[in-house]
Amino acid sequence: MSDAPNEQDAAKEAAQNVVGEVTSWEYSAEPDTIGSKLDEGLQQAGVDVDDQEKRRLVDEIDEVKQDESKGAPDVRSAQPADDTDA
Repeated sequence: MSDAPNEQDAAKEAAQNVVGEVTSWEYSAEPDTIGSKLDEGLQQAGVDVDDQEKRRLVDEIDEVKQDESKGAPDVRSAQPADDTDA
């Protein structure tokens, strides 16, 4: 359907907003804390990123400790969260 690309773009934008916020507030935290805050924010935003993308984002946010000029990493892919519960 034609809504899928728009939903993907909206999910990516929402995920980018979460990454920006986590980077601003948590970049000096330990990677586990960064990951938890990222999970929390993505859940609240109703979006998912795959495990590989999440690991990359956590690693790049963690790298901001060494170089604060880096800023938030770019989200490469995200999708609307799957709201189905078993």
